[in-house]
Amino acid sequence: MKYCWGAAVLFFAAALSFFSCSLKYDDAVDAEKNTPEFIFNEAKLVRYKDGNEEVRVQAQNIEQYKNSSITYGKNVKFMTYDKDHKLETEGSCGYLFADTDSELYELYDGIKLFSSVQNTNFFADMLRWNGKTEQLTGGRRDTVRIEKDGTIIYGTGFSASGVSKKFSFAGTVSGEIEAKDKEAGSDTQSENEQEEQRD
Repeated sequence: MKYCWGAAVLFFAAALSFFSCSLKYDDAVDAEKNTPEFIFNEAKLVRYKDGNEEVRVQAQNIEQYKNSSITYGKNVKFMTYDKDHKLETEGSCGYLFADTDSELYELYDGIKLFSSVQNTNFFADMLRWNGKTEQLTGGRRDTVRIEKDGTIIYGTGFSASGVSKKFSFAGTVSGEIEAKDKEAGSDTQSENEQEEQRD
């Protein structure tokens, strides 16, 4: 299978790269380092390319810290568009961590991604994107669920490459496949039954 939502995460991260922001929850040691310089509530960011909207990001909270390239966001939603402004990918997560200098991005808590190009849904609780290597990975024991055309796959040790456009699972994999033959058979049977009832 191929995937294209790694690009969505990259576009999403690029949109946030204009802000050095974070929701920082660690213990305060240095007041200046641990107190936000700016706090954005109910923020909406839009990135344009050649005059066309490319990425739209909404977040409940975004905080900016002084002299920092790290971003933390809470309750984040995003959408990416192609050059014709058709929806490519949309997604959401409970928390976002981004280090724009290192091009490392982490999504947490109820991650939902939908690729309209591939008509595929992805669900996870933790994903990491490395912009330099174009690798998207899940935790070794964290489960990622993929849904497409009646097929559902659950797996651990998820990894995907933005270069090869393929993904794989290093751990346990299980799934469900919806048999379309049975659906077609059921429809045919229903039509025959209707004809017999009419006679």
